[in-house]
Amino acid sequence: MIKIFIHPVKYPAALSIDQDWAYLWFNSMMITIRPILKEEIPAAKRVILTVGYGIFGWDGSLEDSIQYFENSNEFVDMDNLQTHYFDNSGLFLAALDDGRLIGTGAIRKLDEKIAELKRIWLLDEYQGQGIGFQLVARLFNFASAHGYQYIRLQTSPQQKRAVAFYKKFGFLNIPCYNED
Repeated sequence: MIKIFIHPVKYPAALSIDQDWAYLWFNSMMITIRPILKEEIPAAKRVILTVGYGIFGWDGSLEDSIQYFENSNEFVDMDNLQTHYFDNSGLFLAALDDGRLIGTGAIRKLDEKIAELKRIWLLDEYQGQGIGFQLVARLFNFASAHGYQYIRLQTSPQQKRAVAFYKKFGFLNIPCYNED
C-alpha cells in the first residue's frame, strides 16, 4: 500500500524564502541548499539509495542495491534532469555539507495547478536538524511563485519518519494518483 498526500500551496509566512541558494548553519555545520548540478546526480542517487537501504533493508549489499536500481529505470527522472524537472516547471535541489551532497528535494509539474514533490531524501545523520524542512520550504516557495495551487507527493508507509514529517506540513492522505 502506498500513501499519497496532497497539500494546498498555502503555508505559514515563516516558510516564505526568496533565495534559490541558501547558506544555513546547523550545529556548527554550514549547509548549502541550491539547484543540483548534473555532475552531482551520481552522488544524489547514492544518498537516496543509502537512506532507502536503511529503511527497506533490501537483500544484498548497498553496492548491490545501487547496481540493481541503476539498471531498473528507477532513476529515469534524474537521468533526464533537464526534461523531468527544469523544463517541466520544476526544480531539483541539493543539500551539501562542505561540498558533500547530503540530501535532495525536487518538485515538478503534474498539471497547471498541481506540482509533485519528489526525491526528498536526507542522510540519517542530518535528519532532525531542520535541513529537510528548509529543502521543502524552498520547494513550497518555488511552487507558490510558479502558480501551483496544490502539491502532491507519494511515499510508502514503511517510511514512517517521512510520513510524520509530511503530516507536519499539513499533507493529507488521498487516493493514489500515479503508478510510480
